[in-house]
Amino acid sequence: MNNFWKAVIVLSAFIAAAQCLTCRQCPLGVFGACFFGSDVTCNNATESCYTGQAQFNATGTLTLDTRGCLDSDLCEKTLTGTILGAGYTSSFQCCTVDRCNGATSVQLSLTAALCAALLSSMWGLWA
Repeated sequence: MNNFWKAVIVLSAFIAAAQCLTCRQCPLGVFGACFFGSDVTCNNATESCYTGQAQFNATGTLTLDTRGCLDSDLCEKTLTGTILGAGYTSSFQCCTVDRCNGATSVQLSLTAALCAALLSSMWGLWA
């Protein structure tokens, strides 16, 4: 009977953790820089974190980035439409792990640090 209660407690912890997905939220980002970013806990109906991009057809080079919580029905989809007569295309990439849609600047910094460490260790071999 003791093992039964342990199993119930562990199962309850997994269910609670699954219902509390934490995502990086970014209402507006340009060129990979997020403005007004924060972490947000998704509601129970939202199953995924997302990274979204919207590109306006008239500019071609300007891409707006967003991040946050999203219903999985919109994941991996591309949508088109118009805002004030300007056409746009938006796409959403999803993931289901806490903060998996983190800011690209953090990822780039980590990559730069690893490259610097690798180069410095190689420099020591050549010197």
